[in-house]
Amino acid sequence: MTMQTENIYLVGLMGAGKTTIGRQLAKALQLPFYDSDKAIEEQTGVDIPTIFEYEGEKGFRDREQNMIEELTKIDGIVLATGGGAILREDNRKELKANGFVVYLQCSVDKILQRTKRDSQRPLLNTDSPRERIETLFKEREAFYLSCADFKIETSSMQSKAVVQNILDAYEDFY
Repeated sequence: MTMQTENIYLVGLMGAGKTTIGRQLAKALQLPFYDSDKAIEEQTGVDIPTIFEYEGEKGFRDREQNMIEELTKIDGIVLATGGGAILREDNRKELKANGFVVYLQCSVDKILQRTKRDSQRPLLNTDSPRERIETLFKEREAFYLSCADFKIETSSMQSKAVVQNILDAYEDFY
């Protein structure tokens, strides 16, 4: 089976499995894996919650846009984007133009379950994380769908099966 070396970009809400699936995909394809949030943290030397605290969401989104622009210039990578990366049209265009975009769709219940012990999610520092996730889903779903070449439900599928489905779709796509 010959695989292309087109980039694969993963989009979806926090907790949908972008990092987990991304690492496994990269390993299967023998490609480097990048996580745009981690790359921002490495570049700035501080964590995402700190950036949100000092620069607000707009400051973070500016950094994220610059990072996505930088990462989409690299050939042959798997990239897990931040959940809100698709909010900016420039990011959606960059991703769409430079690779195979996979939307990892996940239920609100599963996202709550996966993120409940994670203090590194500034958008969930709220009295009602469920409401917040439901709102984010409503705000972002159309954006995820608009730039995705392939959509897969990750709530109940094992990560290995998700990876195989993506690899199959990726091969069919090219």
